[in-house]
Amino acid sequence: MLMQILTHTPPWVFGLFVLLAVLGANQTRARRVSRARLAVLPLAMATLALLGVWGSFAAHAVALGAWALVMLAVVAGSLRLAPPRDASYSSETKLFSVPGSWAPLALMMGIFFTKYAVAILHAMNPSAMAGTGAVAATCGLYGLYSGLFLARALRIARTAYVGGASAPMPLHGMVEEHRG
Repeated sequence: MLMQILTHTPPWVFGLFVLLAVLGANQTRARRVSRARLAVLPLAMATLALLGVWGSFAAHAVALGAWALVMLAVVAGSLRLAPPRDASYSSETKLFSVPGSWAPLALMMGIFFTKYAVAILHAMNPSAMAGTGAVAATCGLYGLYSGLFLARALRIARTAYVGGASAPMPLHGMVEEHRG
């Protein structure tokens, strides 16, 4: 059965896996990044997760709602947390120091394998994912991945506003800074 699944998998899926593995492995090293680069990966992964929701469940209200609700809940819940230790921002260079982490790789693999498993289930038994509970659980999982990615980037971005990684900052401080 496994060989049948692998032989029916389009070649581009294996390429995507390798790309995500390389991107994730790069996240394990400390690096300095601009604001734009800090945002690119979380937005790309949220988009990939949303494509997983859309590709499997189209405009199903439960699917989109579960993804959005869980994602927003995770992001909102993280706003009171301090940035990752060793994260900082330099006002001179306008770059963030981002500590290396295995979490992005784990999240990328989570999104990839969830999308892959759902595609296999749809191919083998199209009705397997038709129940509201299965739709909500799967899309909630995609929302969890998206939210964790976005939350980490937002926590790192906060170092530009609090002058370091030592303490959480209230949301209103970020909003005021963006307006000014």
